[in-house]
Amino acid sequence: MSVAFTKEESAETAAETMLPDRPVSPHPNLVTDAGLKALQDQLREAQAAYEAAQAIADVNERRREAALPLRDARYFAARLRTAQLMPQPASTEAIAFGSTVTFRRGDGRTQTYRIVGEDEADPKRGTISHVSPVAQRLIGKAVGDVVEVTGQELEILQIA
Repeated sequence: MSVAFTKEESAETAAETMLPDRPVSPHPNLVTDAGLKALQDQLREAQAAYEAAQAIADVNERRREAALPLRDARYFAARLRTAQLMPQPASTEAIAFGSTVTFRRGDGRTQTYRIVGEDEADPKRGTISHVSPVAQRLIGKAVGDVVEVTGQELEILQIA
């Protein structure tokens, strides 16, 4: 059937609304309890946005509005399927997934970060991914240890 007999503006319009999937990390999908809840909330939000888009009468507008939430729903569903809920660290003797670490950089700055899953990491809010170079160097270390990351020394001051 010719495009002239459909409600689509063109065949290209339909193709434009198909967004590629968000890349999924090859690393284990470790999550904290808060991270798991956040993934569940984000999936619900994406599904709700997709459902809202389905109510749009114009087929082209509906496709445009549904593309992003549909892609996000696929991503969050995949992340939830692979999520591995990690328990709180049993000890503050050594840094582990879920630990909050305070360290001093070689330039004297003191920083505190909690080591969390990739989807919940936000350095501006005090969380870093367990696969980040800093977290990788810190995991397993204790208070007083010094590690080198990208040419800088980090002295571990506190583990919570």
